[in-house]
Amino acid sequence: MKKVISFKLNGEDVEAEVEPHWSLLHLLRETFELTGAKEGCGKGECGACTVIVDGKAINSCLFPVMEVEGCEVTTIEGLATLNGNLHPIQESFVANGAVQCGFCTPGMIMSAKALLDENKNPSEDDIRTAIAGNLCRCTGYVQIIEAIKKASERREP
Repeated sequence: MKKVISFKLNGEDVEAEVEPHWSLLHLLRETFELTGAKEGCGKGECGACTVIVDGKAINSCLFPVMEVEGCEVTTIEGLATLNGNLHPIQESFVANGAVQCGFCTPGMIMSAKALLDENKNPSEDDIRTAIAGNLCRCTGYVQIIEAIKKASERREP
């Protein structure tokens, strides 16, 4: 039995008719066609599906769709400006070579954004903790950690 839910998605009020057994990831990809969040493992272990819900980085593959009612959801698609300018974290990932195949990149960036929204000047340990749930098989974490550190230095106060 489908139900209608309402929430804020990338700054806009939205409504969707959903099946109660869906995950937030399913809703984002299939209904809203936002494909930045990926299903890697489907078990909350790889972080490829990371989005931000009410300020916290979450695995959208595990997040029950009915729990998103009234929440604020930000996906990778919500970071760039309408005219196409990248978010400072996205720019930093590109500039610091923290992108290879790109599969993990949206999840890594969303975990980094949640961290930097909460902690403007994170230590390397803070960064490592924030991305601990995100797996990368290509780039190596040195460039990713460096990109997040550089992004923290560039952000407006």
